[in-house]
Amino acid sequence: MVSTCVVIRYNHSMLSEFELIARYFTRPPAKDGPVRLGVGDDCALVAPPAGEELAISTDMLVEGRHFFAGADPYQLGHKCLAVNLSDLAAMGARPLGFTLALALPSVDEAWLAAFSAGMLALADAHHIELIGGDTTKGPLTISITVFGSVPAAMALRRDGAQAGDDLWVSGSLGDARLALAMLQGTAKIDSTLAEAAELRLHRPTPRVALGLALRGIAHAAIDISDGLMGDLAHVLKRSGVGANLNADALPVGTALQQQVLVTRRAYALNGGDDYELCFSAPVSQREAVRTAALDCATPVARIGSITAESGLVVSDASGQPLSIFADSFDHFSHS
Repeated sequence: MVSTCVVIRYNHSMLSEFELIARYFTRPPAKDGPVRLGVGDDCALVAPPAGEELAISTDMLVEGRHFFAGADPYQLGHKCLAVNLSDLAAMGARPLGFTLALALPSVDEAWLAAFSAGMLALADAHHIELIGGDTTKGPLTISITVFGSVPAAMALRRDGAQAGDDLWVSGSLGDARLALAMLQGTAKIDSTLAEAAELRLHRPTPRVALGLALRGIAHAAIDISDGLMGDLAHVLKRSGVGANLNADALPVGTALQQQVLVTRRAYALNGGDDYELCFSAPVSQREAVRTAALDCATPVARIGSITAESGLVVSDASGQPLSIFADSFDHFSHS
């Protein structure tokens, strides 16, 4: 994490950019890990396993756009890394390390301590290192680039879905969107369920283990960040196929189950922030999918099928088509 040095006044003391990095974000890399050189030089050095390709993804989170002002810093540290790890999971890639670019309006050491603790706790859970990045002064903005590896030709790409495939989703959908509606004052949640719903919004679980287990089983995959219908549409477009989706087969979150049917369907189909995996796999691999899910302690549900005809058809359990349109999150169209 090297850049032109900036100095920010905090509580009448001076904390330089490099002191900030050293205090909150620098740790020695694991001796036997893929990171050969981490924070402190012009570049990090990472050695991917022999015969594997690098998988790289970047996500940016901006205060007021992706998270509320005053958001809990520990949970924010977790989420900003989790959303990147979810991208690796969707590719079937094993995490290797990540970089952090952080713009801060001011230096609040209590905030930094909690933020780094949340982020690094998740990093430790996945055995990866923070290997570099940058810091500067500005509106609170967090940008992470994550690096992973996957055996050559084994990545779970968006363009691999085939007609006749089963369509699956991991975990449950909609509770994160319901929690957002609650925080915005447009929905009510039973107090016993609100905490669990908010946990889905603020501390998502990246399905890395499932992504790894699906290599060689699934044909295509994507993580659900902007809503199931919108994200699935990316797979269908890239693969040149369509899909039939059973709205009543969707695994709805515990809190969302208490809402009326129209809300359950809307939030499960278009909610976003679920960070579950949606994937296609041959019918012949149904048992393999269930075994992989069981081994990862991650539930999966079969929610439809891939068709040769383009387009996404959403139906109820009886096969009656539903008039539901994709309304996934777009960073430039939502205010």
